[in-house]
Amino acid sequence: MPALLSVSGLAKSFGAVVVADDTSFDIDEGAAVGILGPNGAGKTSLFNLITGALKPDAGRIAFAGHDITAASAAARCKAGIARSFQVPQPFGGMTVFENALVGATQGAGLRGHDAQAHVLAVLDDTGLMHKANVRAATLTLLERKRLEMARALAARPKLLLLDEIAGGLTESECGALIETIRRVHGSGTTIVWIEHVVHALLAVVERLIVIDFGKKIAEGAPRTIMDSAEVKEIYHGVDPDA
Repeated sequence: MPALLSVSGLAKSFGAVVVADDTSFDIDEGAAVGILGPNGAGKTSLFNLITGALKPDAGRIAFAGHDITAASAAARCKAGIARSFQVPQPFGGMTVFENALVGATQGAGLRGHDAQAHVLAVLDDTGLMHKANVRAATLTLLERKRLEMARALAARPKLLLLDEIAGGLTESECGALIETIRRVHGSGTTIVWIEHVVHALLAVVERLIVIDFGKKIAEGAPRTIMDSAEVKEIYHGVDPDA
């Protein structure tokens, strides 16, 4: 069976700044994979390339066996790729329900009762049901991050890309978010998660990919990767569980 997502020889630069340097990896269906790297390593740019917000200078991206390298961001969303953003970007004047409804109608193509029922199920699963009729602009940081995930999940993705969704949360909030992500993954959704809160990442993922200056430098089992010399050098000897 081919990988759900296959990235081959991906390259992208902005002048002298390289954000993807011959990057290649596969993500199997049902996997939970973490991506690590210092600030400016090219992690978010990698997500932008996968989702179609950026076009690569070279390389190929395949999803569910189809070449999507030239596909639009909208086409990739409809094919089953959804993401959250590092800085939550809700429609502030709309309710939580309406925000998630955008994902259900524009991403999953649902209408009417089917769309509403799906959104309510997603809000229940992400702990936002009690906020369904609240304007998104009034939410706490944890609630906005949950809404990022809910809006993405409402699109019924096969692949969910999470970009530093645990950043800025308290320890208890982070723990609650981890449990939500575990439930989402347990339901069969493939997850690729960029995160600086390493203990949160290690609580969910079964494989790590490390990139630096746009180049993949390590890939493998989480504990093996965290003990590797390359990763220790990047993080200057900082304890990953600190």
